[in-house]
Amino acid sequence: MSQSSLNILYEDPSLIVCAKPHGIATQSRNIGARDMESMLKTYIYQHCSPKNKNYSQTREPYLAVIHRLDQPVSGILVFSKTPQSARALNLQLQKKQFRKYYRALTDGIPAKNQGVLEDYLVKDGRTNTSRICSPDSPGAKYARLEYYTVAVGASPIPGDNSGHSVKEECFFKNPSSDQAELEIHLDTGRHHQIRVQLASMGCPVAGDTKYHSLSSKAAPPSRETGAILQLCAFHLEFFHPLSGAPMSFHLTEDVGARQI
Repeated sequence: MSQSSLNILYEDPSLIVCAKPHGIATQSRNIGARDMESMLKTYIYQHCSPKNKNYSQTREPYLAVIHRLDQPVSGILVFSKTPQSARALNLQLQKKQFRKYYRALTDGIPAKNQGVLEDYLVKDGRTNTSRICSPDSPGAKYARLEYYTVAVGASPIPGDNSGHSVKEECFFKNPSSDQAELEIHLDTGRHHQIRVQLASMGCPVAGDTKYHSLSSKAAPPSRETGAILQLCAFHLEFFHPLSGAPMSFHLTEDVGARQI
């Protein structure tokens, strides 16, 4: 992925909204590694305007990571281009004013078309995994998400009960008969939360070789998806850090995007 192929959905002097593809880190400590932060800094440097006081050709451009997506996960990310907007956006995150929606293709079909999953998770830093644990386990953190079944196999579920105004066709194409497409709203943002909770429900995310073994119901990871994790942060809502105007972005299945 080169700077020329960056999928930038929106940009102004305060922020950049972009679509991260599968396999690219949001931010990396490894020198020379490809990640969205470094590629966007290069993009800003190459396209900066001498008239814009926020940019300088003589020093590294300012860019703040507002929130992250795991490397295997694709979806919408927001970066701040000024300290002022970074403070405002981080305050929105603390107040839970960012509304994040995901789409997942699962191997296995939920018993109920919609539901709430509540668990306690603990992270194992040695293996970079998380697991469900008891509330009194050391390091346990509460995790909650809501899910809605969008389609079973190739058949959409009638109606729209997803809780927001976006009405779209299925995000994933050509699913098998034993797969489901779910829309997910995170109330908490724990490490690998969606992957762990769906796998424990018996519906692991297709292509997720790390957590597929948690499910005793689902078949092995889908061969058609290979190693690509079928999970995308496809819809994001927040407020502009300066004007306060509502902002809403939405991805389509082909990683294209449009502002709503």
